[in-house]
Amino acid sequence: MGLALVAVLASASGAAVRGETFKSPEAAFEQAMAALRAGRVDRALPALEYAAGKGMFLAEFYLARVFADTRGPYTDHAKAYMLYQRLADQYADIDPDDDQRAPFVAKSFTALAGYLVRGVPELNVKPDPERAAEYLHHAATFFNDQDAQFELAKFYLQKEDDNPVSTKQALHWLSVLTEKGHAGAQAFLADLYWRGKFVDRSPIRAYALVTVAVENAPAHERIWIEDIHQNIFCGLPAAERENARGLIEFWRKQYGRAPVMDRYGFSRLQIGPVRTCSNGEIVRLPGQTLGVQTSSGESTDVSTSALKTTENPVPPAAPAVAQGDAGGFGMHEAGAVVSESEH
Repeated sequence: MGLALVAVLASASGAAVRGETFKSPEAAFEQAMAALRAGRVDRALPALEYAAGKGMFLAEFYLARVFADTRGPYTDHAKAYMLYQRLADQYADIDPDDDQRAPFVAKSFTALAGYLVRGVPELNVKPDPERAAEYLHHAATFFNDQDAQFELAKFYLQKEDDNPVSTKQALHWLSVLTEKGHAGAQAFLADLYWRGKFVDRSPIRAYALVTVAVENAPAHERIWIEDIHQNIFCGLPAAERENARGLIEFWRKQYGRAPVMDRYGFSRLQIGPVRTCSNGEIVRLPGQTLGVQTSSGESTDVSTSALKTTENPVPPAAPAVAQGDAGGFGMHEAGAVVSESEH
């Protein structure tokens, strides 16, 4: 893999072909980051290739991300896979607490797991779900990476082996991540509450939780989270949505967090279309600006986040959540950590 990767980087690099020179790998990387922040991937690519070819860690990671991005014109899954594999192989055992490269290595393991679930036909890499689970487990437990924990939870729940240990472990991850404000876990758990799968069905809890998830969601995760929100919003009567206000406010304070913006420009904010239910009702997304008619008959824009009660009622279910009752998200005790020998 090492020699093959060197060959790939050599063939991929367009810096020399375009006559571009850089003072140093560090200077090239800084130039690449400035270009990515400006949304100019075309300008970032040769600089990343140059710095990565000189063995610069962060350049290799961000070059892998460029190649893995299916929305851009430079998608090359074979190159992305090999770059991620190199990072995972070389830095698998670095200090997860003190080494600043640790979060990037964890993301590399998570990305590799995604490739192994699907396979990489360009490299004749066949789907290997078990190996993918091992990578996720390493990123989730050794590096304590929240996205890996979320992906591992989904992996366990989507397996059809009815393993109660795996199910409890998955619910444990979802519970912990929900309490930490992880939007993906909140939306996924809301969908489970809505469908009554693996947990007791609770439509109001589902609606309250997915509302908080939309508020927490980073731009690149909003589409699928808003899909779940729309499904629950349209399926829940307006009166029950109104009854969920107190729970939403309570969970917003407990489990809300500001979305993490990608400072290098990979998660650029996109304005999505207005969503409607099958009956024509507009889906009110948290924070969405809507036209509201005032008493004088004039129309004004009001954020839906402002359309909430000024009171702060705590619904009966809220204390149970705060105390870690199994009826809420406190499934910690049910999700004992699974040892390596059990995988």
